Amino acid sequence: MRKSIVTVILLASAASAFAQTSAPSPTLAKAAKGPVAAKDANKPQIGDFGFDMAGRDTSVTPGTDFFDYANGGWVKTTPIPADRSSYGMFHVLQDLSLERTRTILDVSAKTPGDKVGDFYTSFMDEAAVNAKGATPVKPMLSALKATKDKTALVTEIAKLQRQGVGGLVGVGVSQDDKDPTTYVVQLGQSGIGLPDRDYYLKVDAKLATIRTAYQAYLARMLTLAGEPNAATRAAAVFNMEKGLATAHWTRIESRDADKTYNKWTAADFAAKAPGFPWAQYMTAMGVTGRPFYLVAQPSAVTGEAKVFADTPVNVLQDYAMLKVLRSYAPYLSSDFDKTNFAFYGTTLSGTPEQQVRWKRGVSTVSGAMGEAIGQQYVAKYFPPASKAAADDLVKNVIAAMGERLRNLEWMAPETKTKALAKLAAFTPKIGYPDKWRDYSALQIQRGDLVGNVARANAFEYDRDLKKLGQPIDRAEWFMTPMTINAYANPTMNEVVFPAAILQPPFFDPKADPAVNYGGIGAVIGHEISHHFDDQGRKYDLNGKLTDWWTPQDVARFKVFTDALVKQYDAYEPLPGQHIQGGLTLGENIADLAGLTVAYDAYHKSLGGKQAPIIDGTTGDQRFYYGWAGVWRTKWRDAALQQALLSDPHSPGHQRVLTVRNLDPWYAAFGAKPGEASYLAPANRVRIW
Repeated sequence: MRKSIVTVILLASAASAFAQTSAPSPTLAKAAKGPVAAKDANKPQIGDFGFDMAGRDTSVTPGTDFFDYANGGWVKTTPIPADRSSYGMFHVLQDLSLERTRTILDVSAKTPGDKVGDFYTSFMDEAAVNAKGATPVKPMLSALKATKDKTALVTEIAKLQRQGVGGLVGVGVSQDDKDPTTYVVQLGQSGIGLPDRDYYLKVDAKLATIRTAYQAYLARMLTLAGEPNAATRAAAVFNMEKGLATAHWTRIESRDADKTYNKWTAADFAAKAPGFPWAQYMTAMGVTGRPFYLVAQPSAVTGEAKVFADTPVNVLQDYAMLKVLRSYAPYLSSDFDKTNFAFYGTTLSGTPEQQVRWKRGVSTVSGAMGEAIGQQYVAKYFPPASKAAADDLVKNVIAAMGERLRNLEWMAPETKTKALAKLAAFTPKIGYPDKWRDYSALQIQRGDLVGNVARANAFEYDRDLKKLGQPIDRAEWFMTPMTINAYANPTMNEVVFPAAILQPPFFDPKADPAVNYGGIGAVIGHEISHHFDDQGRKYDLNGKLTDWWTPQDVARFKVFTDALVKQYDAYEPLPGQHIQGGLTLGENIADLAGLTVAYDAYHKSLGGKQAPIIDGTTGDQRFYYGWAGVWRTKWRDAALQQALLSDPHSPGHQRVLTVRNLDPWYAAFGAKPGEASYLAPANRVRIW
């Protein structure tokens, strides 16, 4: 399971309002629409040393709430754009990435036959898209309606699943966790249209309102497709999805690498999950003849098969048709598109306005042909000097992690030796792939948006299928260079940092090193330490899921992680809604470790010298400002509620408060007993 620094582009939480605040600096005010070049080429893009000091709220003490102290001024004076459900530094960079990618696509669009240009043109021709209405998906809908029984229906569902339409179960190809030298077919729970099982099952007034709105949305989509009796049919589909949700594992259960590793043979599916035509489904999905399959949530798959068996075929047909309409609504006429956004964008996430069409077009083409664009993006926007500087930072942080491992008192010597061997075997990937993906087999037609999306999805699915039986492609990337994110991949024992995250406020070659170490350095440390978090620690130096810690190590580690779960469980970002410490544990461990090792790496970089005082700040203060600055974000309540229910990352406000556990932060900012964020030394969680 790959772990990223953020989920999509969602992070951080709304901060409290305070009476006094500083005005935002001109530099950051401009940065709200994208980082801008400083007038002085030798100065950082943000502030005097890489952090916007004017965006603080100095009426709050650091020991009361370090997020509000470091970011409160920005929070109070920066509106969330109308087309965003949350907004912060990740979004600032995402907007910049979209603008840069647009310039590439605009040029490509002038040349008929250029695939990315043709794809983008097909999206941007709104008049042609509107004129077609639902016609492009009519063959899909007709094929579903024409089926006479459940077996025939499942065959059609599988065909559509290969074209990007969600199915009852998820199917994909990945490395075998216990034999990472081979690829295997994996299956897992899927099939619901709301973000999490809690949206169907939890007793909560806000969620009940969403459930009602969701049924109205389903009915509206059926009506737009020309289907009669829409409300009754939508209610039946909702009840079916509720049955699926009831069978689903919780997200906390689903993050356990041991519990989600379950081998089933083809015969096991019929025996353990009866009621679903597995043989026909596997054939249509192109995954027959495998010696075994990995099933992530066995009881959920069994439960989903029962729901399928108990549901009348006409309801299953409606369910499948709605899956098509939901998946392809963004590429159909505006009535479908706007209806889809009204629910998923506004009702579910609180976003008042849809993004302008060019942004959606850029995102669509980037998602389908990201490396074709990425090759041009890197050549234009990622200089070799940035890659070299990032390489050095990664090496320094890995070295700091090694020192931490060597000096651990709670880990057995034999486990330390294996941990250091695992660290030494790391593969860091910086900026962009060494080998670019080949899209020559993908057919793109300038006037066929839905067809382009369907073919791109099928191309990607078939590309994955072709991995079966082949050697592991260790050069493969799972993010594009334009992505504002990073990830750790335990079965590859690698950490990956796309080009687009290696810029301010995360990394600026002209900023003070302390800020860079607190920003991108801590992100690097975060991803490295994922390989030693509560799940990543289960993978050895070869990426194999195996038990290589002593039982005593595991027991000691659990004492620390239980304390961290309890600490985050206590946070209440919305009234009555707490962070789920068990769900966010892996990310919270990574934040804690990332900051710890980045701090060590920063001090090592000083070479025994004392950091200079800049604008009245010490090096340690600037380091922690760097961390606070990257999580400068605010939320709409609906989006924050969704994140608290489904996101394995804590909101940014609480991610900043990781500093409560770090002794040097107390020395840097003078937090005192009695202040809200103060933790007594005995209560600070120290793992690494």
